[in-house]
Amino acid sequence: MKTYDDIAEWYDTWIGTHSMREDPFFPAVESFIGEVAGQRISDLACGQGRVARHLADLGTHVVGIDLSAKLLAIARHHEETDPRGIEYVQADARSLGDKVLGLFDGVVCFLALMDIPDLAPTLHSVARILRPAGWFVFAILHPCFHTSQSGEMETPEGAVRTIGRYFVEGYWRSDTRPGPPGKVGAYHRTLSTYVNTLTDAGLQLVRLSEPGGASDVADSPSLSRLNRPVWAEVPPILVASCRKLQ
Repeated sequence: MKTYDDIAEWYDTWIGTHSMREDPFFPAVESFIGEVAGQRISDLACGQGRVARHLADLGTHVVGIDLSAKLLAIARHHEETDPRGIEYVQADARSLGDKVLGLFDGVVCFLALMDIPDLAPTLHSVARILRPAGWFVFAILHPCFHTSQSGEMETPEGAVRTIGRYFVEGYWRSDTRPGPPGKVGAYHRTLSTYVNTLTDAGLQLVRLSEPGGASDVADSPSLSRLNRPVWAEVPPILVASCRKLQ
């Protein structure tokens, strides 16, 4: 099984150089995090740091956390080239401990939670590094429309999303997917598993958003895949806002 270390250079190219303002889904994340200037925020599973850089530009103190040494090397190169005061830490999201010191006002995890094998310890880690009443905002591939058996079918009325094996949780990889699910795979969980595991970790679900795909996206391989009519009919992404219980 490949890891993000194995595809780091490809992933950096695939993500492209567009800013988060050009991402069709990040506005839903920003609407949940609100005004964050002066806050201490963790970008969990930060990858090559594009979200961390955007958050730093908003006036936050950012600590990016990722397991991939090669993606962190790319992120640190960006920081050396254009310093923003971002700290990058190599750590496993499932067992954040001494490597991540102090409490955060908020944690962002953008399109990465479904890449982490074990959900429960990861969400307990999030709760552990948040201050009381701190916020957690994440975006994932929508679990109702991305499964190990999902795709598209043409009908006389147009393309429709086809879904099977929704209740089969666990690792999956698709040979037909051009992005990370085709390179390193992902982990499917039902919507109820996400909500119940959040609750068990002491994280209260506050709001959900299901942004649709954009008809006009930036010139980036990671975004052009969404420029298809089917994503105007069902949401490709689920965004959630949570609070740590007192």
